Amino acid sequence: MSTPIDLGRPVQGDVIDLILDDHRRFEALLRDLRDSTSDRDEVRKALAALHVAHAEAEEQHVYPKLRRKDAITEHEAEHGEEEHAEGHEAMLAVLELKGTDTQAFDDAVEELAKKLNHHLTEEELTILNPAREEVSEQVRAELGLAFATERNKQLDADCGSIDNVRRIVQAAEKEGLLDDEEDDDED
Repeated sequence: MSTPIDLGRPVQGDVIDLILDDHRRFEALLRDLRDSTSDRDEVRKALAALHVAHAEAEEQHVYPKLRRKDAITEHEAEHGEEEHAEGHEAMLAVLELKGTDTQAFDDAVEELAKKLNHHLTEEELTILNPAREEVSEQVRAELGLAFATERNKQLDADCGSIDNVRRIVQAAEKEGLLDDEEDDDED
């Protein structure tokens, strides 16, 4: 993806550190997306690319390995994938808006931030903490290499394009990952 915003290009490291680095990037990009003086169009493109690349790398490499190592349950991995799908759906809503200086844009950004912040917190508590405790440093380094390689491959393939995000959301809908039942529990 060609964007002036630096998304980092790690090539190796402890997978937990790499994921946390991306989580901090998500938070910084969300702050920039809320800032009316920033280039919001560039920020949303960068955020979309990072979100897709990060999610794909986790789902293809990290979650399956942590399940095999019994660090996380199948439910936790599936829940993480559902939250990625919800994030993609909220990201698509931000990408589809023409302007970045409207109330509709601000509302879409607020919804995206809500979804992403919830996922970051939950993932750090229920997936990364068990990985720290249950998975060896060597395995975390191997996972870091796989995560970084996939993440960079996705970024190179322009994974955050609106057409790709739309395709991902449509596939998630077909797979039943975007079920709204949990939203009904909110008071």
